[in-house]
Amino acid sequence: MPAHFMATLPNFLAYFGVSIGLLGLFLLVYVTVTPYKEFTLIRGGNTAAAISLTGTILGFALPVANVVAHSDTLLDLTMWGAVAGCVQLAAYFAVRLLLPQLNDDIPAGRVASATFLAGLSLGVGIINAACMTY
Repeated sequence: MPAHFMATLPNFLAYFGVSIGLLGLFLLVYVTVTPYKEFTLIRGGNTAAAISLTGTILGFALPVANVVAHSDTLLDLTMWGAVAGCVQLAAYFAVRLLLPQLNDDIPAGRVASATFLAGLSLGVGIINAACMTY
């Protein structure tokens, strides 16, 4: 194998592992904060839950991916990943203020509210990722 590949593989594995760990931790916090059980709803075929959670995951993953591309250390990645998670949680709470019925809409399978939450989460994630370019 090329020497460069072998030399950079440990960094790839470290950044990938920390990124997946951040995603897992973010998902754990997010599904704990929301009053409905996203994974149970998704297993039951609830499209609204799948749409909203997918948008939130992408809204978190975009800034994390950007930080991976620009960070110097795993600590830097971890700290900015925490910021990305907080921003996504703030986006969720903002949508709850705009759509007070959101916590009833998602379990009921109402796709309009879920699509708005997903879109806002993704939009905020894109802006967040751009702000994390340094």
